[in-house]
This record gives sequence, structure tokens and C-alpha cells, in this order.
Amino acid sequence: MGREVYKYMKLRRYDARRVFSVSSYSPYTMSLKGPTYFLGRTISAVPWGMFADKYGRKPCIVISILSVIVLNTLFGLSTTYWMAILTRGLLGLLCGILGPIKAYASEVCTKEHQALGISLVTSSRAIALIIGPAIGGFLAQPAKKYPDLFSEESIFGRFPYLLPCLVISVLAAGACITCIWLPETLHMYCDDKIEAIDTMEVQVDDSILEDGKTKEYGSERMASTKSLLKNRRLMSAIILYCVFSLHDTAYFEIFSLWAVSSRKYRGLSLRSQDIGTILAISGFGVLVYQLVIYPLLAKYVGLIKPLRSAAVLSVLLLATYPLMSNLYGMELQVLINIASLLKNMFAATITIACNILQNTSVPQEQRGVANGISVTLMSIFKAVAPAAAGILFSWSQENITGLFLPGDLIMFLMLNMVSVIGLLLTFKPFCSMPSATK
Repeated sequence: MGREVYKYMKLRRYDARRVFSVSSYSPYTMSLKGPTYFLGRTISAVPWGMFADKYGRKPCIVISILSVIVLNTLFGLSTTYWMAILTRGLLGLLCGILGPIKAYASEVCTKEHQALGISLVTSSRAIALIIGPAIGGFLAQPAKKYPDLFSEESIFGRFPYLLPCLVISVLAAGACITCIWLPETLHMYCDDKIEAIDTMEVQVDDSILEDGKTKEYGSERMASTKSLLKNRRLMSAIILYCVFSLHDTAYFEIFSLWAVSSRKYRGLSLRSQDIGTILAISGFGVLVYQLVIYPLLAKYVGLIKPLRSAAVLSVLLLATYPLMSNLYGMELQVLINIASLLKNMFAATITIACNILQNTSVPQEQRGVANGISVTLMSIFKAVAPAAAGILFSWSQENITGLFLPGDLIMFLMLNMVSVIGLLLTFKPFCSMPSATK
């Protein structure tokens, strides 16, 4: 059973990511393209943050989008395995937009609208999960799907995955053009500097402030990564973010495997189409939640209380998942869709709160580097999560009639343990947050 599920997941991943495929169908090729991108992003996240802090957020955003336009097109034109790996690795190195765009979102909005700004950034992933697979599914191999429009001798026949890559590059080009109207936010708000410096618990003398501006009392210290690593509030927020990123990535991996596994292994025996529908409904629901509901929640309740509530409710919700193997038909469809939507909403609540806490824990001059450190550590945790989830799922399938508890119960229990660890990290003495965020 474990081998069959593994083969299914390989095929499912291939189908969902064929926009990033080349003519080689090797599973080894498929397994390395994603890690190559994340490896490049892990290496370059902090340098890109330094670049954004020195030269501005806008240049970093524009350069990153240009790299997507060029390297994504070259990926679609790849004819060899190593060309595909090289273009993906270079894209990870040169696309340093994730950290600076989070800093930009927190700066372009006023304090009371920061939750909405960060929500817009995190919502892009929900949109991508809906639009991305659709572009790949409809436009990959156009010569076979639409022979009346594309011949086998055309460029799209010789490069079957160029068309979806080209469409994405065109969308990126449109985004690059809109950057003309983006204002630069670096050094825009002096009060932001003062508030963030106070957040770091730096003793500021009255002599530091003069005519509403901050003197250069230690530019090297402000730009030092070492000082960020000593910033307790920042590092606690980053570690909290990494722990829940590990949980969320492992959850998504296990959920799909568990949902398609057989009933005799206490799975749900769902089809791939059913899973796609569940994920699409969840993605749309989370998008509405992040843009409409969460900003109001953060405005009137704060960040920490919804974060802790989401962690607790997530634990309770996951505890009910093994019971769903006893449901069938419409009852199962309705409940699994509701559960998936709620789980994704809880994950979005935690992610947005962690991002806001990170950006409010440092002065403006350090936000790019701070987000770069966050992206680096988060990428490492997200790289470990799928492998750990796969091992845990395989073990649970082999020990479905364990002496202590059934394998599926232990599997979800292990996921809940990660959430509980994250929940504990939100309390003192580990986590010390300013009163404004509570």
C-alpha cells in the first residue's frame, strides 16, 4: 500500500507542477527541481535583505521580477536535465522578493492596516495555488491537447512546457510594469524608526533625536546581522514562524496521502479530483478570510490572542481527523471541506501574525535583513517537513494496528505535538511581545 500511495503522490505532484517540467519524465528530475530552487533562495535571502535595506525595496522587487521573466522562460526552453536544474537554481538565487516584499507591505501601510498589508502578501500563495495548477494543466503540451492550434513542428511542439512558462513570464512582465507606480518606502517614516528601536529595548538618549530625525548613532550596528541575532523578540517570532511552517508543510503532505489511502488503512479513499476540489475551496475561503475577516480581527483583538486561539483550535480540529474514516458519501465531503477550510484559516492566522511580529520587532533599516533571516530558516524547515511527513506516514501505514494506538492516530498526534510546541513558544519566558500586539 505504501508503494502505491508513493507512486500516486509522485504522479499527483507531477501533474500539479508540470508547469515547471521539461521533456524529461524522470522522477529524479522532478524530485530535485524544487529543492534546487529553495536551496538558492536559502543562500541568497539574507544578501537580498541587505541589498533592500541599503538600496531600497523597489529595486529589489524589480530585479526579482525580471529574473522570473528571464529564467522562467529559459526553464521552458530547457532541453537537458542540467539546464533545468541550473535555471531553477539561478531563479532561487536571483529572486529575492519574498523578504523585501514583507518589509514593504508593513511599511507601505499605516500601523492600523499592517494586518491587511501582510494578508495581501500571504494571500498571493492562495491565489497561486488556484491559478498556477490551472495554467499548467490547460497549457502544458499544447501540441497534443490543441493540435488545431499548435503543430508538433512548432516551437510549442518542440518545447511542450514552454507555453505555460511563457504565460507566467508575461504575467510577471505586467507586474514589473506596475512597479513604475510603486513608491519607495525605505526611510519614509521617521516615527517608525523610533518605535522599532524602542521595541528592541535599546536605551535611546534624548540627544539621539534631533528635529524629528534620528542621528546616525551606529550605522554599522543598525545594519549588522549580528545585532539581529541578539534581538530576542525578532528571533522568538522567527522561531515561532519556522515551527508552524514545519507543521503546515507536514500537514499538507500528510493530508493528501491520508485522503487517498485505502479504507483498510484508515484513510478516506478519495480521488485526486476530490482532493483538488477540497484544496480549491479552502484556497478561496482563506483568500476571503485573509482580506476581509483577519484585518478586522487583528485590529480589535490584537495579534497574540488570535494566534494562540488558532493554535489551540488547530490541535482540537486535527484530533477529529482520524474519526472521519468512519464517514461516507455527502457527509464525508461536507465535513472534510469544512475541516480543511478551518485548518487553512488557522494556519493563515498564525502565519500573518508571525510576519507582523517579525516586522515590528526591528527598525526599518533592518527589516530587509530580518526577513531574509526568516526566509532562510523557514526554507530549511520547509525542506525538512516533506521528508519527515513521508516517513511518518509510511510508519503509520505499517503500524495501523499498533499495540498502543493505531498508526493514523499517532500520526496526527505527532502533528499536534508540533502545534503544542509552537503554542508554548508564544508564552513567557521564551516570547516577549510588546503590549500593542497582545
